[in-house]
Amino acid sequence: MQTYIAMLRGINVSGHKPVKMERLRESFAALGFGNVRTYVQSGNGVFEAKAAAPAAIGARIAARIERDFGFSVPVMVVTSEEMGRVVKENPFLKEAGIDLSRLHVTFLSEAPGAPGLQRLGALPAGADRLACRSRSVYLHCPGGYGNSKLSNNAIERALSVGATTRNWKTVTTLHQMASSEQSSPDQT
Repeated sequence: MQTYIAMLRGINVSGHKPVKMERLRESFAALGFGNVRTYVQSGNGVFEAKAAAPAAIGARIAARIERDFGFSVPVMVVTSEEMGRVVKENPFLKEAGIDLSRLHVTFLSEAPGAPGLQRLGALPAGADRLACRSRSVYLHCPGGYGNSKLSNNAIERALSVGATTRNWKTVTTLHQMASSEQSSPDQT
């Protein structure tokens, strides 16, 4: 069995696409996933499944969500090992005095091509900074992510790939959950 992390995009935002985490865990279990845990209401799940391509697992989850909840939602899936690399490779952590609450990671459905990276580099970032590594875009937004021009939608448009963004606390918590056999600190 392999440990995976699923991140759903756009659920429970301003009352749109409501998904209770208990029902999400039930949906994951109905897919045959084991040791299913969730973290916060934004749709983050950690689970075990037979080894398969993360994109294939994401497609299965998306189809199940549409069946169980009646709407489609993009789903990004990474292995626990990939999440470990994402945490380890954050270039902004090397900077002294970096405010961790201003760090985010945008997870991409696939590695972007050179034209997309050029478009991404041309986005008006202001004081915000980004660094792209494989299927992740690291963001440092000193004025807050809500004020950033480097939004999830802007990154998706520039790179022409699907994406979902998580703050650094969520990224590190999901990594910890995937690295341990323990229950989630927040199964809401």
